[in-house]
Amino acid sequence: MIARVPGIREALAGRRIAVCVGSGGVGKTTVAAALALARAREGGRALVCTIDPARRLASAMGLSSLGNVETEIPRGRLESAGAAATAGGHLFAMMLDVKRTWDDLIARHAPDPARRERILQNRLYQQMSAALAGSQEYMAMEKLYELATDRDYDLIVLDTPPTAHALDFLEAPDRILDFLGNDTARTLLAPAIGAGRFGFRLAQLGSGYLAKGLARFTGQQALADLGEFLHGFQGMYEGFKARAASVRALLAGPEVGFVLVASPTPPSLDEVLAFHRRLVAEGMPVAGVVVNRLTPALWTGPAPLPAAGELAAPLRAAGIDARALAALPERLAASLAEHEAMAAAEERAIARLLAEVPGPRSLVPRLDGEVHDLAGLARLAARL
Repeated sequence: MIARVPGIREALAGRRIAVCVGSGGVGKTTVAAALALARAREGGRALVCTIDPARRLASAMGLSSLGNVETEIPRGRLESAGAAATAGGHLFAMMLDVKRTWDDLIARHAPDPARRERILQNRLYQQMSAALAGSQEYMAMEKLYELATDRDYDLIVLDTPPTAHALDFLEAPDRILDFLGNDTARTLLAPAIGAGRFGFRLAQLGSGYLAKGLARFTGQQALADLGEFLHGFQGMYEGFKARAASVRALLAGPEVGFVLVASPTPPSLDEVLAFHRRLVAEGMPVAGVVVNRLTPALWTGPAPLPAAGELAAPLRAAGIDARALAALPERLAASLAEHEAMAAAEERAIARLLAEVPGPRSLVPRLDGEVHDLAGLARLAARL
């Protein structure tokens, strides 16, 4: 007897945090929302937090927008979509605001209001907090930790940023912390850091070739901003580092499950396999895998696919116009053959993934139309 493999919803039944990871364009946002909806329909308090720049989640839930705080989806809206939660169930959604989350983190660690305002007004900080590589990933982890420790949700589902490489999400916090604690920059700008904003002068950097070269290529104001930025973070780095360690410990805990989301294409499958290997190496708990948008096989059984000549009689019996019958059987037979070839190719492609990640999985076929509303999310949830 072949053992039954549980689906991803079953794998998350005893966990409080689900982190959906994978490359872009695989339906990660809709899978995350469907997992949260499913838990709410079972009577839990569930939240989905997205980093989706296209605002698709807000549209799917019938909201005009989402912000950096949780918004509850009205029960009436769930009922009208046929996705009503049971008694006690609540569904919340939010979209990460990277800049706002950075600002909140600064406010939490700054030793006094003056230091906080000096950092928030620094031009380098304003650019870094909005656009520095890794900021999205770092702030996603920060927001997840805040939600997990300060709220009482039964399930928090994090839709992580799409990555170009499997290591980006896990390495982003270390890269940001390395930047904030860069010893080389601190040594070079030590006079500026000690002097503060109003005491900064290029001459304070010394007459070294490196300092003069930096001033020539970046400008004195840019160096002033960097000196002021590093000065503002003095004494705060250890707090940031300790917080990152707490987030790391949370992600490795038993209440967390990483959900690997892929589509049946070789690049996506390679990406999710690389993610899986890294998560296992880091000791992170993997809940299972979702393969989304699979092409389902339509022709089952030992009989071969029908030839065009075999399709003419059934089409005629169905009342198809005689003029259409001249070309329709051939076109239909060719379309069926192409469809079955695609389904077989996708099945072969995902075999390697399912062999390497043998645990819980959900294989989700292509649904009719895009998932753009709560009813669509409910249909997707049923497939998980």
